[in-house]
Amino acid sequence: MRHFLSANDVSDLDQLIQTALQYKANPQKDHQLGKGKRLGLIFLNPSLRTRISTQLAAENLGMSAMVFNVGSEGWQWEFEDGVVMSGQTVEHIKDAAPVLGQYFDLLAFRTFPTLTDKVKDYGEYAMQQLVKYSGLPVLSLESATLHPLQSLADLITIKETKSIQKKPKVVLTWAPHIKAIPQCVANSFAQWINKWNQATFVITHPLGYELDEQFTIGASIEYDQQKALEGADYVYVKNWSAYYDYGKVLCNDASWMMNKKKWNNTNEAKIMHCLPVRRNVELSDEMLDFEYSLVTQQAGNRVWAAQAVLAEMLKSM
Repeated sequence: MRHFLSANDVSDLDQLIQTALQYKANPQKDHQLGKGKRLGLIFLNPSLRTRISTQLAAENLGMSAMVFNVGSEGWQWEFEDGVVMSGQTVEHIKDAAPVLGQYFDLLAFRTFPTLTDKVKDYGEYAMQQLVKYSGLPVLSLESATLHPLQSLADLITIKETKSIQKKPKVVLTWAPHIKAIPQCVANSFAQWINKWNQATFVITHPLGYELDEQFTIGASIEYDQQKALEGADYVYVKNWSAYYDYGKVLCNDASWMMNKKKWNNTNEAKIMHCLPVRRNVELSDEMLDFEYSLVTQQAGNRVWAAQAVLAEMLKSM
């Protein structure tokens, strides 16, 4: 695995999940694998779990990791080719990325969508510019459209908590939020769970919040949230803005918040969320603090997801 940008970069998903669980059981088992290798973590937007979990994963593999927050700790970057740089950006990716390519062995990059230019966002312009000009293997720490490390951690969590033999029913439900949120986590979870093909997958959201069909093929779409939740074994709660009316908040119906009353219609479903979460907006306190909540376990599994991916990338160098 040279790059890790989406589920399409993974040839054997089950094996990757197993590798992550092996690292969870024995974090130091490959401590020499990354000895002498340097990982650069480059952030264009803030992070808590992604940053710390990837640093820990690198450390477990014997790598040295350095974090750089573009904009707050250095110059703002320009990604557009041929632009006249007379505005706020100070350094072009063409100049910054090749230097990073000399400093590090691998790069991990977190960018963010514009939520205004769908063509550029869904073309993963910023991520592809870094790949192009750095010359290094690149691991996505979240891109304009996808969050693959989060999705791998999600599947690890389902795998280790699944108690039924049949395919569990997994429901991804839209939730209200105070602002426009990217489709990254929803896109990515749909892509990964469809590739995994070990669950019955349903997506529920208000009319107008349909996701890009390239990620949802294989899922059932249900506009009635209560109907979608019937018999669910896992409920993944997440907000996203509109894809077709790009970046817009079409409605913010508070009745879509996940709560205990809705949970009573499920098969004692385990509750998932990627964090950070707006309490009593997306999910009620009673859900987040509930014994069936997996949100802390999901976040913990981010370390093992990152470690499994970094190990595969190191082995291919």
